[in-house]
Amino acid sequence: MTETQTSEPNPRRWLILMVIGLAQLMVVLDVTIMNIALPSAQHSLAFSNVDRQWVVTAYALSFGSLLLFCGRLADLFGRKVTFLAGLAGFAVASAIGGASVSFAMLVTARACQGVFGAVLAPSALSLLTTTFTDPKERGRAFAVFGALAGGGGAIGLLLGGALTEYLSWRWCLYVNLFFAGVALAAGSMLISKQQRAAGARLDVPGVLTVSGGMFCIVYGLSNAATHSWHTPSTYGFLAGGVVLLVIFGFWQAKAPDPLLPPRVIVNRNRAGAYLAILVVGGGMFGIFLFLTYYMQTTLGYSPLITGVAYLPLVAGIVVGSNLANIVLLPRLGPKPVIPVAMLLAGAGAAWLTHIGPHSNYAAHVLGPIILAGFGMGNIFSTAINTGTFGVAPRDAGVASASVNTGQQLGGSIGTALLNTIAASATTSYLLAHAHGRPTPALLQVSLVHGYSTAFWWSAGIFAGGAVITGILFRRGPLFPRGAEHSTTQPAAVA
Repeated sequence: MTETQTSEPNPRRWLILMVIGLAQLMVVLDVTIMNIALPSAQHSLAFSNVDRQWVVTAYALSFGSLLLFCGRLADLFGRKVTFLAGLAGFAVASAIGGASVSFAMLVTARACQGVFGAVLAPSALSLLTTTFTDPKERGRAFAVFGALAGGGGAIGLLLGGALTEYLSWRWCLYVNLFFAGVALAAGSMLISKQQRAAGARLDVPGVLTVSGGMFCIVYGLSNAATHSWHTPSTYGFLAGGVVLLVIFGFWQAKAPDPLLPPRVIVNRNRAGAYLAILVVGGGMFGIFLFLTYYMQTTLGYSPLITGVAYLPLVAGIVVGSNLANIVLLPRLGPKPVIPVAMLLAGAGAAWLTHIGPHSNYAAHVLGPIILAGFGMGNIFSTAINTGTFGVAPRDAGVASASVNTGQQLGGSIGTALLNTIAASATTSYLLAHAHGRPTPALLQVSLVHGYSTAFWWSAGIFAGGAVITGILFRRGPLFPRGAEHSTTQPAAVA
């Protein structure tokens, strides 16, 4: 029995949105919440600076490499089953991580968090896609979801700072028990049982090639962020990942039950949406990474104050998400909204290049992050809505996983690329000006120069994204005229 959309909207749909939003917030903020807690965790468990990266990387590796596979599981076994299983597993892994007595235990728990996050994230988005089909309500629902997807990382920094400063780094993991517990209890009551698609089978070769390829790509990029692009462990894994993904692409064109059906991605609007998520993921995490460094190491902010300083960026994301999905997207479609928003986010990143060692937050940081947040909010909510629009219910899980994969891969690429560029710019500036006698003041200037260089590159990433998405997206709104009150999604147009 296949899952079908009913002609009448689900009377509990807004409560379901709250459950889905809570689960999405938990998954997204876990990408950044441990960044703030790392120094305390390192002191508590006595692991080295070299090992420290694995607390973050273990989550990214398992999460990024399994997204497409887990998205198809949601289609095969029913979204309620995978959603609740993901919540329960994430809670258990978080509890184990919070109780860690060794580095190995913590990293293993973070890897398990990534596995269950990969089960949970596409299930949550596909539930949203199949629950909200009325164009006006869909816009409001995706505005909320887009705000959480874009602002969750900044919220993670704020929450991580508060928990680390006033409780313990362990509460950065224990807090997930609250999120998961509420979502699990409410979801089990509110979400109706959904049957698996009849006759569908799992594409095992597709799973092996895409999961292996994504693992190699994410590992190679993570390695580049801490070592070098020239080490075999970087370029070897990147090359292997590209080869596996190329094999995956060829296989999907002839597989009897493809993991990622070509019909999902040949649509120009959806392809543009996945690319937009990739771009904004790279640009956003670049801004988060270096602005966090700048505020803590140069301006001397505490972890909590650093998190509070991000609140205007979150506000910009929330306003942008609501404006895009409720007002702009239904009238204009994604073509003008996302390219223009890319330019706004790029302008915010370029504005941040004016920071200095003695800059003032109100004069040099506040305006740029509001502008960047507003642009990113428009991108996230519009791209998530567009990337899941028009897909058949049987493909909702894998389409949702494609959105999450774009954000995860974009974040990995952005972090690795921009971290390498910033480090190189800092070293070059120091060598050119130190004359063999570096001073603390010169070191600070060199670091800020590296951050500014990374912000210029972030601006360039957004500008390139504006050009490419402007070419890819079709003109006109997603919904045809007169469909404002329809409860079904029209067929996708390639």
